[in-house]
This record gives sequence, C-alpha cells and structure tokens, in this order.
Amino acid sequence: MARTVVVTGSTSGIGLGIARAFAAEGANLVINGFGPAEEIEENRKALEAHGGKAIYHGADMTKPEEIADLIATAEKTFGGVDVLVNNAGIQHVSPVEDFPIDKWDQIIAINLTSSFHTIRAAVPGMKAKKKGRIINVASAHALVATPYKSAYVAAKHGIMGLSK
Repeated sequence: MARTVVVTGSTSGIGLGIARAFAAEGANLVINGFGPAEEIEENRKALEAHGGKAIYHGADMTKPEEIADLIATAEKTFGGVDVLVNNAGIQHVSPVEDFPIDKWDQIIAINLTSSFHTIRAAVPGMKAKKKGRIINVASAHALVATPYKSAYVAAKHGIMGLSK
C-alpha cells in the first residue's frame, strides 16, 4: 500500500522537489502552496506519473482551521497521513527597527506556527496507526543568524526547538 505524504509549501522550490522524490517512490501526495492554478495542476498531474495519486489543497498556512482541513482531507482521501513534511516558508529582509509588523507576523505564522498546527492535526492519526514520520524543514538559520532576517531566524530556531 502506498504511503501518504503531506508536503506544505510544495508548489515550487524545495517543497516540490521533496514531493517529486516521494512521488518517485509511488507515494500518494497532498501538495500545498500558492502560485498560478494551471502550474499547480500541471505539477500535480506530473507527480502521479509513478503510480501514486496527488491532490492539491490550498490551505492558507496562516489559518489554523484551513491547516486542520488540509490534514483532515489527506486522512479522508487516503486513509491517513504516513509522512508530514513541514516545508512552507517565506522570507523578508529588513533591519529589525524597520521590519514591518505584518511581515513579522506572517513569517512566524507560515514558517513556525503552521508546523505546530499540522503536527497537532496529524499526530492523533499517526498514534492510532502506531507509526508516522514528521519532517520539519529548517535551514542553517535554525543554528546561526544573519543580519536583517530576524523573523526568519526566529522561526527557524523555533522549528528546531519544536522538532526537539
């Protein structure tokens, strides 16, 4: 039976690469992210080339109720979540004194808080099956800081702590 993998932030970049790697193993996928609808659909179809199914869920990773529905949809569609990959992330670069408050809030919500919400929603099903994997994507910024990336660095340090 194919594994079911949920990958947040998987309509482009690293997340799409992760989804492609799981697809190559025949996994069923739930992809999530933003971008042009036709491009997302093209990528979704391409993910099915190895035999697994792929669906797209447009959950806004700043909205806990939409995140809960993302996991619930994976469970309803495929019978559970075997692997959860928290990859969604955004960036803004600015000196801390000029850092827009709305950007801070958005980065923390997408890069950190959304992972708590996906984990919270997926863990009960994983516990019931007595198996599951959670992969939280961080970066070197989980360990070190660079100038002008205060929210990103804070979120990635938080991801490391949440993972531990």
